[in-house]
Amino acid sequence: MPLHYLRRLTGKERTQAANRELAFFLAFVAGAANAGGYLAVRQYTSHMSGIVSAMADSLAMGDFGLLLAGAEALASFLAGAALTAVLVNWGRRRNLHAAYAIPLVVEAELLLLFGVTGQRWEDRTALAVPATVVLLCFTMGLQNAIITKLSNAEIRTTHVTGMVTDMGIELGKMLYFNRSADKGNVEANWAKVRLLGMLVGSFFLGGLTGAFGFRRVGFGFTIPLAAVLIVLAAVPVLDDLWERKR
Repeated sequence: MPLHYLRRLTGKERTQAANRELAFFLAFVAGAANAGGYLAVRQYTSHMSGIVSAMADSLAMGDFGLLLAGAEALASFLAGAALTAVLVNWGRRRNLHAAYAIPLVVEAELLLLFGVTGQRWEDRTALAVPATVVLLCFTMGLQNAIITKLSNAEIRTTHVTGMVTDMGIELGKMLYFNRSADKGNVEANWAKVRLLGMLVGSFFLGGLTGAFGFRRVGFGFTIPLAAVLIVLAAVPVLDDLWERKR
């Protein structure tokens, strides 16, 4: 990719076009990591609605072990999102080019950690499952908060339920029959529908790629996923390093 494109994609100067394009990349990575997490621990780690529902079921059935596991996953997702906020605000205060890129570097490191620990713990299920769930939930929370933070909460990359809901709302607007223009016509926002559709498609494509990749390559498939994030983040990080040397 051209350097100026990468600088625009993850640098401190933001545009709506750059936010959208970065979101497509991150939705793809999130889908792939989510698929890898499911193959590793039979659980989707970006789905907090399901985790909270499972916690309620566990409490009702008196299964406090599963309740605790759900609480750990939820807390990890929350902590990951909080870390992104800390890193972005720290970078903004120092006027860093890499204010939004630093969390991507951290996410790449976490994905590599997932690959290493997954490989080592593959045969020790009792230890591997809870640790892997916590790690991946933390990673998903961190990643979802990146695009949420830089787009002022207009875009998310792991919250497919919300995306599909918004698409349904716009579909309802399209189907609405405007009898009179006196009160203003109800019109669908097709630009929004296209954006949401492409984000859902990117997440699906990432999930498909991750499912094939983790099945064929194993936990080593985290390496190309981490490499994508490093490439996206590299230019702003190098810009800051260059300025410090000058």
